[in-house]
Amino acid sequence: MPFTPCQSPLQLTSLFGRFREVLSLRMRWWPRSIRWQMLAGLLLLESLSIGLFALLLLRQQRQELRAIAQKRLAYEASSLALQAREALLEQQPAWIGIAVKMVGNSPTVALAKVTDPAGKILFTSKAETGQTALSRTESGQLAEIRTNRAACLSLQGNLLECAQAIYTGNELRGFAWVERDNSWAREQLRSLLRDTTIFAIVWIAASSVLVLLMARSIAQPLAVLHRGASALMTTPEDSRYFPLPVSVHNEIGDLIETFNRMVASLAEQRSGLNDTLSLLDSMLANAPIGLAFFDRNCRFVRVNQVFADLTGVALSRHLGRTLPELLPQPVAHDLENAVLRVFSSEEPVRNMELSGQGGSPGTAGRRSGSWTWLASCYPVRTTPQQVRWVGVIVLDASDRKRSEEALRKSEKLAVTGRLAASIAHEINNPLEAITNLLFLLRNHTPLDKQALHYATMAEYEVRRISEITQQTLRFYRQSTLPARATMAELLDSVLSLYQGRANTLNLRIERDYEPEMDLFCFAGEIRQVFANLVGNSIDAATDGCRLLVRAHRSRNWKNPSEPGVRFVVADTGCGMEPEVRERIFEAFFTTKEVTGTGLGLWVSHEIVMKHRGVIHVRSRAAQPGCPAHGTGTVFQIFLPDGPALANGAHPV
Repeated sequence: MPFTPCQSPLQLTSLFGRFREVLSLRMRWWPRSIRWQMLAGLLLLESLSIGLFALLLLRQQRQELRAIAQKRLAYEASSLALQAREALLEQQPAWIGIAVKMVGNSPTVALAKVTDPAGKILFTSKAETGQTALSRTESGQLAEIRTNRAACLSLQGNLLECAQAIYTGNELRGFAWVERDNSWAREQLRSLLRDTTIFAIVWIAASSVLVLLMARSIAQPLAVLHRGASALMTTPEDSRYFPLPVSVHNEIGDLIETFNRMVASLAEQRSGLNDTLSLLDSMLANAPIGLAFFDRNCRFVRVNQVFADLTGVALSRHLGRTLPELLPQPVAHDLENAVLRVFSSEEPVRNMELSGQGGSPGTAGRRSGSWTWLASCYPVRTTPQQVRWVGVIVLDASDRKRSEEALRKSEKLAVTGRLAASIAHEINNPLEAITNLLFLLRNHTPLDKQALHYATMAEYEVRRISEITQQTLRFYRQSTLPARATMAELLDSVLSLYQGRANTLNLRIERDYEPEMDLFCFAGEIRQVFANLVGNSIDAATDGCRLLVRAHRSRNWKNPSEPGVRFVVADTGCGMEPEVRERIFEAFFTTKEVTGTGLGLWVSHEIVMKHRGVIHVRSRAAQPGCPAHGTGTVFQIFLPDGPALANGAHPV
């Protein structure tokens, strides 16, 4: 399409785009092998060159045949005109017909004829044509062929015809016409084309064989190199294919030798890298600490099994996830901020303590409800100028924290026990003297009824002080042998101990137990348990509350085949919050601030466990904005009744 000034750049771009589409479509069918590319290129080049040569040769041959045909037709037309002139001069018109037949029988003549000056056909070599006059084209050329020279005409259908005027003297007697037979010229061209085709086939076949032989010396080494490169990509550790054989001594052979040296160098580097990676993987998998690596989006890229155990999430579920998706708040937030700080400052963060209560992702939290991690973050550089990842080292310090806490509690208990024993010993001496003096006072001097009542009350309060000192002394020492005790007497003694405080608070005490029910136990320790429970209920009670103390024969709700006694101490006091209820059996945990020691329920729990019993707690605290209706606390204790304590069997 020719370019015109009216064409816009957009139209040219569209034309160029269509050309590229056609070219790309054609290139899809182009062979990819070097051997067949060379062969296809050679065939294409030779086909184009031979086709162009044949086209030029045929054109030249056609021109030469036309020139020869014109000369021959001109000669034959002149010969026919001359014979017709002689026949006319001899007054023998019949000779003209004979001459026309003779010229028409020539292999290069299709038709010969003689006409009068007006163009009417007088004689023709082929009578079956039925033609009686010249065609319009031939009639139009009559004025130009009145000379003594032959004139050649080009007729429709690529026909060539020559004409010669017939004169006798100066008189024009007619015209001699000779038309060329194109079959002879076509046969000559076919013969030339056939010879050219045979030459092309022989030439292309010989060239193809030569190219295939040459391409083989190139393609085979390249195929070896290709197989080696493919093997290096798919199975780099397999050395069966290397070194590659060198079968040629040219540039390709040098390339194969260079490739073999490169493969050997890569094998050495891979061996060293594999050793390093094996060491790192072994360290990562077997290190007794948690290891994790994060990208700049704070997503996990790799963790070890220890870290997965700490989080309590499967190893495969870490990759691609963020910290808030796996760890509870605020631990995830603190650790994420530390990772981002390392990315921004490129400086490590060391010994960061992370801790939480309950809901721990790891095994430490499942054991105790609290956990502590010691974390350090450090940058991981792939280049000296770029921090690509941040590594996190996590050490589970929960056991150490618990050990430290247990050690502190043990020290506190030891000090408390020694202090309690010392105080109890110092109090018992004056109590014994006061008891003796009260006995002497009641039996030595006659007292009136009112004074005797006061002395009796004083003796009762002294016995209460003695009971308290005995309970305090049990922090340091306890009874050595269990015995069968009546539960009604034991519970009545505890309730009578707190009867004064209950009356002051207008606390209604409800008792529900059999008078003759007994239990094989350490009676003093069981009395201390109920004293602690009843004392805590009175502390939590308000004016008009209820206190229920119940005991009856039952069976262990965990093991129905085990008989024993179930105790219930319930109140309608203020109740406990869930976070307080979870820690009530911890040593030194108290909500009474200055007045509490945090040892009562801890000691009670230890005594129940010593008796191989079970203790359950239910409590409901008043909600903000709601009346304190339905609040209170219920302690349920089951103590087995059997000879296990006498045999010295203690719970683990």
